[in-house]
Amino acid sequence: MLDDVNAQAFREEAQELLSELETALLELEEEPGNSDIVDRVFRAMHTIKGSGAMFGFDDIAAFTHNVENMFDKVRNRELAVTRELLDLTLLSRDHIAHLLESSATGAEVDAETEAELTARLKAMLGGADDSSGQDVAAVESRTLVAEPGAQVVYRIRFKPARDIFLSGSNPLHLLDDLAQMGSMRCYPHFGEMPGLEDLDVESCYVWWDILLLTDKTEEAIRDIFLFVEDDCELTIQLVDGTGQLDSDIAYKRLGEILLERGDVTQESLAEILREQRPIGRVLRDAGLVTEDQVESALAEQKAVRELRKSRDTGGEKADAGGAASIRVAADKLDKLVDLVGELVIVQAQIAQYVHSSHDPLLNTLSEELERLSDELRDSTLSIRMLPIGTTFSKFRRLIRDLSSELGKEVELVTHGAETELDKTVIERLGDPLVHCLRNSLDHGIERPDVREAAGKPRTGTITLAAEHSGGEVLISIMDDGAGLNRERILASATAKGIISPEAELSDKEVCNLIFAPGFSTAAAITSVSGRGVGMDVVKRSIDALRGTIELDSIPGKGTTITIRLPLTLAIIDGLQIQVGNEFYVIPLNHVEECVEHISSSVNGERQRIINLRGEIVPYIVLREQFEVPGEQPPIEQIVVVSTSGSRYGIVVDHVIGEHQTVIKSLGKVYKDVEGISGATIKGDGSMALILDIPRLVQSAILGQRNLY
Repeated sequence: MLDDVNAQAFREEAQELLSELETALLELEEEPGNSDIVDRVFRAMHTIKGSGAMFGFDDIAAFTHNVENMFDKVRNRELAVTRELLDLTLLSRDHIAHLLESSATGAEVDAETEAELTARLKAMLGGADDSSGQDVAAVESRTLVAEPGAQVVYRIRFKPARDIFLSGSNPLHLLDDLAQMGSMRCYPHFGEMPGLEDLDVESCYVWWDILLLTDKTEEAIRDIFLFVEDDCELTIQLVDGTGQLDSDIAYKRLGEILLERGDVTQESLAEILREQRPIGRVLRDAGLVTEDQVESALAEQKAVRELRKSRDTGGEKADAGGAASIRVAADKLDKLVDLVGELVIVQAQIAQYVHSSHDPLLNTLSEELERLSDELRDSTLSIRMLPIGTTFSKFRRLIRDLSSELGKEVELVTHGAETELDKTVIERLGDPLVHCLRNSLDHGIERPDVREAAGKPRTGTITLAAEHSGGEVLISIMDDGAGLNRERILASATAKGIISPEAELSDKEVCNLIFAPGFSTAAAITSVSGRGVGMDVVKRSIDALRGTIELDSIPGKGTTITIRLPLTLAIIDGLQIQVGNEFYVIPLNHVEECVEHISSSVNGERQRIINLRGEIVPYIVLREQFEVPGEQPPIEQIVVVSTSGSRYGIVVDHVIGEHQTVIKSLGKVYKDVEGISGATIKGDGSMALILDIPRLVQSAILGQRNLY
């Protein structure tokens, strides 16, 4: 059982690392000289390899090792970042994902693909054998730079002059001051200590190698030694400057440390390595370094690992009240939301009972329970919220691969990646967005030569943006392509029998024809589009999320697809209304205001409009829309709602008030009823239907039933 848990934990971590790897590779394509991105790629590969070997995923560890070796050469500037290298790494990343999937499902691994990729990786490496022995330590010319505020490791060599005590300075006091700046490891050297008979009590025979983990700058460290600069040898080197290195990545080899310190030369080190014996022992036997220097360098290796670990665990403790996080299975989170929903229903039932009891104490307790349930609901729903950028980041690879396949040059620009949506909405939004992006790239963006002829840049742009708009999230997919061709759309729709040849449609209605089942204007079926299933699927998927999708296009300028989605599908704030003996709930994010309406004030026999402070607002009579029996009261209420940037009125008998609404699905028989998105249970146990305002308004407009 424990092995299964560990294996699943590895798969989840590896999937996250593969997503980060893909993002980093696409960034590296834009900035091939960025060493920080190269380090991110290397760390992701290293972690996948190491964790895979630890948990028994030997095939993944072995394959990933080849990719890691390739990027080790990139880090050492032995390989350049080229399109070929990035293509190969992306394909390798996909193969690792397939290996992960096959380990979970038992599916057969494509051995031919793995053999081909392995051969290409080894060819990229130049056919060199991977040696586990130590190479000659070549110190990179790259200079580490400390990130502001980051916990970094400095190596300090402090060698006081023999007569430093005569100037009134005590080196131990300086070391005490240094220790106050962070976590310190100090290694004294006594090699110059004379015999007892020659010992001078006023002379300093000791010097120190120091490792300091701190968030202070090098200038701040030098300030401690400000008054003894002329009485000592002082070197300060940054040995771990990013503050982000993984604790399990090996620190420098012994030879590298001694070389960086200046204790040995490159030539002597190369000569020693040819003997194939422990380097510390050989250097000591050859008289090139002292025993103290070897032990100090070995201690530095160990200390840097400990300081890194201290930094990581210290950060976790410091963030325990804030940024610390744990993994929770999605089904447990869904169960929690369901239980909170049931609690909200019970709380409403208690509130209704207390209201009829007229007991002040019970009323106070009921109000406190309502406050706590509101906080619990908000906290629980916030846990389910994820930044939409987790979905956006996956599309860069899609655009890259499709543009290459279609011979187009396309750049994807994203905005609002931090915008948060319910986990369920994000999970179900991926496929519709893929369809929209594929259509924008295939049908919208022109080929480079066509764009140049039209006076446009060779590279087309697709912009994917998200933002909060009231209680909804607005997602836009915009391209600067050719736009929709009205004549081609009408001709295709007529040929497929979607509209009659005599139909007269507005530009908006023509654009919406692309959402019809089976509609396509593609001249030929390709691997990208042409089968007429994309945009119909998109509309049905967005409808299932209680959202809306609209399309606008300007010929020669481009097309914009706008998707509006609710923040959550679980619990909402709603306005409860009554028509006859029926109860309904309007999502509060659509509600703007409520006004009284006298039945005799209708402008004309069938003209359903009201003058609302100088603005003409059409309205729907809900009683007629849903054919509710009974007579309408002389004074009704109009709930003014907004959707898609327009205002409409909903005429009801009574407005009851605002309530938390737990959304329950309707079942297969009622799920396609126009204008209804779900149901909820009231405090008395009866049911109220939740209105789908966008579809209700759309139904009234298209049916020309009650909205004029």
